[in-house]
Amino acid sequence: MTKRPLFAAAATAATLAAAGAAQAECGAVSISEMDWASSAVVTHVADFILTNGYGCEVSRVPTTTVPAMTSLAETGAPDVVTELWTIYTPIYFELRDAGKVVELAKVLSDGGVEAWWIPQYLAEKHPELTTLEGVLANPELVGGRFHDCPVGWGCDVTNLSNLTAADALGSGLERFQHGSGETLATSIASAFEAQEPWFGYYWAPTSVLGRYPMVEVKTAGYDEALHTCNSTPGCEEIGLSAYPPADVVTTASAAFVEREPEVAEFFRQMSYTNAQMNEVLAWQDDNGASYEEAAVYFLTSYKDVWSNWLNDAARENLSALLK
Repeated sequence: MTKRPLFAAAATAATLAAAGAAQAECGAVSISEMDWASSAVVTHVADFILTNGYGCEVSRVPTTTVPAMTSLAETGAPDVVTELWTIYTPIYFELRDAGKVVELAKVLSDGGVEAWWIPQYLAEKHPELTTLEGVLANPELVGGRFHDCPVGWGCDVTNLSNLTAADALGSGLERFQHGSGETLATSIASAFEAQEPWFGYYWAPTSVLGRYPMVEVKTAGYDEALHTCNSTPGCEEIGLSAYPPADVVTTASAAFVEREPEVAEFFRQMSYTNAQMNEVLAWQDDNGASYEEAAVYFLTSYKDVWSNWLNDAARENLSALLK
């Protein structure tokens, strides 16, 4: 699909946004806008559907994992965190169990995958690098660098804890934190283009792991207590632990769920498979598209998926925009 029909669909939606007036009872809704690709697509899809299907006044709140949950706990805003990786936010479970926030859905039905990786071509040339022990014995073979996620992401704390526990930074590795998810992805693409060493953190669902064959570097088995400590700022009992499969959820303030039950029900139904999200993100990369365009691509390509998330009135409103 070319980008031109997407621009046309988006323009039509902007022109006919009043179609949502049938559900004028939906008021202002604030939703998180995280700075990684899958979350951004989820947020823009939700924005489009809430605005044009439910008649909501949507505001997107730029944030990252830890600040989002801190704000939700202290102020009740944003109303909805659209994609939360729960392993980074131990306070989330306390808030949920106390009834302050409500878990609405597993927004990634397969869960998330996180690990440390090297390119497949590097693993084939140097199979010893498929274990952390092998990497630390040969840091020059991975370029002497660990490519890490940006400051403020949950993995920032967890990766540093694991690197510290393994004394990786004392073994000849430099920890390089990228300024954004985009530059982290670009570093992998550049490494593959030049067939150069690369070692670092990445996750799925992403177009990156779908496009570039990577091999997981085995670090240690998963230890729940160690991983919890590793992910908690200031915890001193850190130790080397692999990442567990991650629950990735949509959560909201209890006050919002009570105030906007129809919108909360939409979020309860909104869920993507990793295969669906990987395909959308790969399309976005291939077409140099924005997150808004990727959201419209999803909406025009997966109508049989998202139409089941909606109530009858919202489905009718959107059918006039996305045929």
